[in-house]
Amino acid sequence: MTHTSGLVRYEMNPKFTADLRANPDKAWTPEEEIAYLLDATPPFAAGQGWDYSDTNYIVLGMIMEKATGTPYIDLLRGRVLRPLGLEDTFPVTSRVVPGLVQGYAGPGNPFGGTDEMISGGRFAFNPQFEWTGGGVVSTAADLARWAKALYEGRAFDPSLLPAMLDGVPADLGPGSEYGLGVIIRPTPLGISYGHSGFFPGYLTEMMYFPEHGIAVAAQVNTSVGQAVGKSMTRVVLDLAAIAAGPGAGKSGHI
Repeated sequence: MTHTSGLVRYEMNPKFTADLRANPDKAWTPEEEIAYLLDATPPFAAGQGWDYSDTNYIVLGMIMEKATGTPYIDLLRGRVLRPLGLEDTFPVTSRVVPGLVQGYAGPGNPFGGTDEMISGGRFAFNPQFEWTGGGVVSTAADLARWAKALYEGRAFDPSLLPAMLDGVPADLGPGSEYGLGVIIRPTPLGISYGHSGFFPGYLTEMMYFPEHGIAVAAQVNTSVGQAVGKSMTRVVLDLAAIAAGPGAGKSGHI
């Protein structure tokens, strides 16, 4: 969960993206996805570096199912979504995603190939492949609620928080660290906990500021960063500064 395993990203493998475009309705198994990296050279030995990789979350999902004997989707709904009342968040299982706004990924992108990701009510490919690596639809409001619950220790036993927030140096900006599935970084509003999100056609940023008890999330329907005009981190920081009120933001950077 700290991305120090050395497992490379299966979803960026050109063979995988080609197979994804060739089989847009396919429902992928984690074993099939892992197979795309079996002949790959790791960037470093386990524990000797840092490199973000969705593959780590796919492997974690396999471990979760093995340890509990329960499908991941049932664990997600039973342990997270229902108890926390996240009614606008759900796992994706097919190319038809109810309520999803059109997303724009730029012409010739390696996943869908076209700028518009939805045509005739169907996504360019089956987003189900993301599984535990991010195959979930949500809203900015639900993401902010989730951040408050997660980083205030209400999503699980609060005694686990120190382990989750014990980060390792990460290549995500000055002073940034990565804990157990969380980006930890200094900001003008103090330390922040959160995560970024990318999917073809969409960008997301979620941050929680413990000094202020504020959680902010933002989503845009483009994955072309230049189209936003500023980084998603900056968008969230600007919104959080407004929420925190006058006088906030005296230290840190970004």
